[in-house]
Amino acid sequence: MATVINLEQSMVFLGQFPALTGATMNIRQGEVVLIKGPNGAGKSTLLRLCAGLLPMRSGIGTVLDFDLRTQRMELRAHIGLLGHRTGLYPDLTVSENLKFWASAYGANDIEVDKAMEFFGLNDRLGSVQVQNLSEGQRRRTSLALLLIKRPSIWLLDEPYAGLDSNGRELVNSSILQASELGTTVLIASHEIDKIGSTQERTLFVKGGRIVSDSDQDSEG
Repeated sequence: MATVINLEQSMVFLGQFPALTGATMNIRQGEVVLIKGPNGAGKSTLLRLCAGLLPMRSGIGTVLDFDLRTQRMELRAHIGLLGHRTGLYPDLTVSENLKFWASAYGANDIEVDKAMEFFGLNDRLGSVQVQNLSEGQRRRTSLALLLIKRPSIWLLDEPYAGLDSNGRELVNSSILQASELGTTVLIASHEIDKIGSTQERTLFVKGGRIVSDSDQDSEG
């Protein structure tokens, strides 16, 4: 499979703090990559760099052949980032939010309905304003947006937060389906150690560097 993310000694500063101190990784199309590590290790920063949201201070970085130094804005349309901020409008209903973003992404009503049904949002929750949803329900709505956007890469930062066991199973199912269709998925999470994909690997981040890679470990 083709390489979709390539970082070589990439450094990112948050203010004066070096959040990534020389991260190196090579991710192929369709892989499901679990990113593990202690709090403050640089997991969220790594995802935000790959989404084109943070500037790279030094090193080499490309995502989907976009240069992370010069083409971050162009890259963002091809990335689906699920972070701590949902991107949802609190005063709109679930259905209104999804239809609004569907129009921006060029998706149709059938795709919206399928995404809502997949994440259990098509009954009474569809007419509930986002500000009145639980954390888990907001997370489901944000995940439905990923299905509607159809990005080439999913970047998921703690996607299981606030979800019950059924919600976690839905997340895993959506990840597996996306991977089978060629979508690359990176997941930073403390709550799961295995998804079940045949294209799965684990990276361990510490001190702003990738210190272990199960793909390389298995080769060695």
